[in-house]
Amino acid sequence: MKTLELPEEIRLPKEEIDAFVDRVEGALGPGDRAIAQAHVDAVRDLREALEHKGVSIDRLRQMLFGSSTETLDRVLPEAQDPEKKPPERKPKPKRKGHGRNGAASYPGAKHVHLSHPTLRPGDPCPSCKHGKVYDTRRPGKDVRFRAQPPVEATVFTSQTLRCSCCGEVFRPELPKEAGTKKFDETVPSIISLLKYGSGMPFFRLATLQKALGAPLPAGTQWEIVAEAAEKCKAVRDELIRRAAQGEIVHNDDTTMRILELEKMIREARERKEAPERTGVYTTGIVSKAQGHEIVLFFTGLRHAGENLEDVLKHREPNREPPIQMSDGLSRNLPGDLKTVVANCLTHGRRHFVEVAGSFPQEVRHVLTELAKVYRLDARVKRWKLSDQNRLRAHQKYSKPVMDELKEWLEARISEKHVERNSTLGDAIVYVTKRWEAMTVFLREPGAPLDNTIVERALKMAILNRKNAYYYRTQRGAEVGDIFMTLIHSARARGVNPFEYLTALQRNHERVRKDPGAWLPWSYQERLARPDTS
Repeated sequence: MKTLELPEEIRLPKEEIDAFVDRVEGALGPGDRAIAQAHVDAVRDLREALEHKGVSIDRLRQMLFGSSTETLDRVLPEAQDPEKKPPERKPKPKRKGHGRNGAASYPGAKHVHLSHPTLRPGDPCPSCKHGKVYDTRRPGKDVRFRAQPPVEATVFTSQTLRCSCCGEVFRPELPKEAGTKKFDETVPSIISLLKYGSGMPFFRLATLQKALGAPLPAGTQWEIVAEAAEKCKAVRDELIRRAAQGEIVHNDDTTMRILELEKMIREARERKEAPERTGVYTTGIVSKAQGHEIVLFFTGLRHAGENLEDVLKHREPNREPPIQMSDGLSRNLPGDLKTVVANCLTHGRRHFVEVAGSFPQEVRHVLTELAKVYRLDARVKRWKLSDQNRLRAHQKYSKPVMDELKEWLEARISEKHVERNSTLGDAIVYVTKRWEAMTVFLREPGAPLDNTIVERALKMAILNRKNAYYYRTQRGAEVGDIFMTLIHSARARGVNPFEYLTALQRNHERVRKDPGAWLPWSYQERLARPDTS
């Protein structure tokens, strides 16, 4: 039998790996360098994970293919518990919103009213000849779709006349619908919405536009959105000031790439200088302020806590400290500024999910107890209770559950049921160490259970990173932050972001004078009022 020969282990110093990536860029260009860098980082992360004690196959699978849903049934199927028989499952009622969309689901559609060509209310019925027709006040609704290129081009060909004597040239004026600009304000709106709201890179849109016969190069797209960002920047700055007054703020970050910063870091290393920072991040901040949800994005060398500190510096001095929800990392704290620190319960739960394969019974108990708290919170939201009533409900029903769970977790360690240095021990220590911060919802009205709201917001930044790989410059990252802030804040309000961005550009002079009147929840009222200044 032929013996399987294992390949010789390859270990390269970090300097050699960086030099390899630099050679790739010199030979192939920055786009291919990003792909090579991503593969190198993936291999490095996998090696570090394998060297970490007790890393599980499930954890590696999550790193490679992304995390799936972490519901209890998925993490620990009933079959893994031999003492528990699977309950008879009743079919769940069909949730609303999973059938056909009615006409009311299309608020952004063009609406055309049709009257009957021959009949009017009060006319004799043409069918039975006896009755009279009347208006039912319930008009019929039919929806029709048509497609067009994301950016449509119109070529106006004008007859040109020249005088045979003086040489004067005469051309007709363009029609009103032609406008006065080559690119209407709707063009940067749709480009930015596709790029920063849906993750479609400039080059991909350029390829589509060329195939549809209306070329729009990537460089031109960038110039268009960069100019539009300047017109909208005042509103983004106003949103930062409003977010600083929030009662609850969520913050977190994800890695990002800016080629300009990477070049600066690389050059500093070549000069044998230690760069102050080597990581680039996109920070997401979600602030709930006076009934409004504001979503902010910041990309650069600063961590989530530092960006939150910059935002909270705009907070009015007489306001009470806000509740700050984040995970347990110290870099999420806003420096010396005071907040009521709350930690994400889902992050603590996730530490147990990762070791479910090795400790199914213990993990099942933890997840089952936490599920009781989440079910209560879901009911409270459905009932639309006030913050004070929500707090009373959690104190009455969730506090006994959490107190018993804490005692049970601490007993696992103190009574030597679980080794403190095991993976389950790590999960227990992580949660018990942050217990006060993870149970703020039992003491403060309105305190959230977890940080999922900002994690969902950051998914768009992650989608951009996966599709476009990087920003070229810090200016490009700033433009992306401006548009993502406006788009996601509009969506959080239920406002059409395309119409919102278009309105800001068409009224940019009025916006610059009074940006507070052009926020997602107030711009339509301001748009309806004439400018009296």
